[in-house]
Amino acid sequence: MIRLVTANIQHALVAGARTDLDRLGHALAGLDGDVVALQEVDRGQTRSGDADQARELAAALGTREHRFLPALVGPLAPWYRRRRATAADLDHAAHPGHAPDLPGYGIALLSRHPVRAWRPMRLPGPNVPGLPPLGVDEPRVALAAAVATPDGTVTVVTTHLSRVDPWRRAQLRALRHRLRHAPRPLVLLGDLNTRDAVPARRTGWRELVHVPTYPAARPWLRIDHVLTDGDVRAAAAARAVDLGVSDHRAVVVDVVLGNDETPHHAKDGARDG
Repeated sequence: MIRLVTANIQHALVAGARTDLDRLGHALAGLDGDVVALQEVDRGQTRSGDADQARELAAALGTREHRFLPALVGPLAPWYRRRRATAADLDHAAHPGHAPDLPGYGIALLSRHPVRAWRPMRLPGPNVPGLPPLGVDEPRVALAAAVATPDGTVTVVTTHLSRVDPWRRAQLRALRHRLRHAPRPLVLLGDLNTRDAVPARRTGWRELVHVPTYPAARPWLRIDHVLTDGDVRAAAAARAVDLGVSDHRAVVVDVVLGNDETPHHAKDGARDG
């Protein structure tokens, strides 16, 4: 059995006022996750004390491996100093040590089990061909890992999708396409900014989260998801946990893996509507 955790940590913000990475680390450690997916993670940002949040949380949780993948590179203020993560930035996330750890903002995966391979992905965003430009949105990325657990290898993916529906729809479609040859079983975790059963319907994958996660104080929206494809099932119902940090609740779910590691194609009949 493998315990999966996903949390939009809002750069460890407490009640919208201050960051407390120690408090977040203690709360996440208490969840005892084997693989932990994080969104809205800072590295080298003034607002969060210039911390490398993924690295410090990995140390607090005692995880064996971790990767941070920036969607934005550079200080988050002023606005003009931000830039979208380049292919080189994404390559550095997969092969640390090839470039300096620049300030950034993005997502992270932490694993207590060995990771056989990392795969960073840049997702469609503003000015996607065929879609109208609708205001300003953050760039979006996804990070996949082939995690070698005692029960077998599982492909784990985390992402944080757009708040704008045409882009969000394109991002789900891109994930389904790019992961069609990834070894199964596969699990996608993250803040998908999409309610209820829509992500499962658009990908053709199975949803394991059926509890609201946002806002943290009195959740009524289910926008944090765990989607699965292949021989994997939930050992118990997923639960949402208030970490005392962030405006989202974390999701915790125990899964049981099968023995089938062969690639599967995403279902051709999955709808995009």
